[in-house]
Amino acid sequence: MTEADVVAELRDGMTIGIGGWGSRRKPMSLVRAILRSPLEDLTIVSYGGPDVGLLCAAGKVKKVVFGFVSLDSIPLEPHFRRARESGAVAAMELDEGMLRWGLYAAANRLPFLPMRAGFGSDVMRVNPSLKIVRSPYGDDELVAMPALKLDAALVHMNRADAQGAGQFLGPDLYFDDLYLMAAEKRFMSCERIVQTEDLLKEGSVHTLRINRSMTDGVVEAPRGAHFTSCEPDYPRDEAFQKTYAAAAASDETWSEFARVYLDVESEDAYQAAVRTGGFS
Repeated sequence: MTEADVVAELRDGMTIGIGGWGSRRKPMSLVRAILRSPLEDLTIVSYGGPDVGLLCAAGKVKKVVFGFVSLDSIPLEPHFRRARESGAVAAMELDEGMLRWGLYAAANRLPFLPMRAGFGSDVMRVNPSLKIVRSPYGDDELVAMPALKLDAALVHMNRADAQGAGQFLGPDLYFDDLYLMAAEKRFMSCERIVQTEDLLKEGSVHTLRINRSMTDGVVEAPRGAHFTSCEPDYPRDEAFQKTYAAAAASDETWSEFARVYLDVESEDAYQAAVRTGGFS
């Protein structure tokens, strides 16, 4: 598939899970394709980074379900911060483990899973809809973490084959498998599509955590995670990320940044603009 093919499968109002972690191995070419589309009123479920920030800045989001939203080397994602402080988006703020447990419940087609995380924190106060259950095997009270069912999931891998098997070569899978298993429609971009027999040339069986039953479409997107990292293929583009964060300081600087990098006709045009460094 292409990025445009994936976006054609999405609809207004969908709940979309986005894999990766902070500013690491995000499916940014797919996010940028959403920015170029008329999609709106989205609920985004993410261990968030610039994916969440860009979609908030573009007015695509009505709600964010998150464990954090950070650029890693820059602690606060500026566009998400502005959206939260202004009340432009609703939010379900969760402990990181609670978000994983919600995805795991959805992946297993369960309505909820019990857990202890959340007690003793303001997570329960800011999410009054969360319920407490009592163990049928004793007197323990537990948080009932609801399943985070997704209409669609987007992830980015280092390698994939054309049939939908995916491979990560960096330090962590970042729960991308759970996003795919929790979703009705599942799409994976990758740095390079290879022959199936070549998948083990760069990594062990352990790195093949995405199988064909978990994906509905594959997009070959070289540098598709830019400006987040996609180790070992490339690190985070720290200079570009600093430019991105600085551009959020005013409407004028953001408008110019968007004109150069985002208001373009294709992912190829974005990558060309990055190479030429058209914004300062």
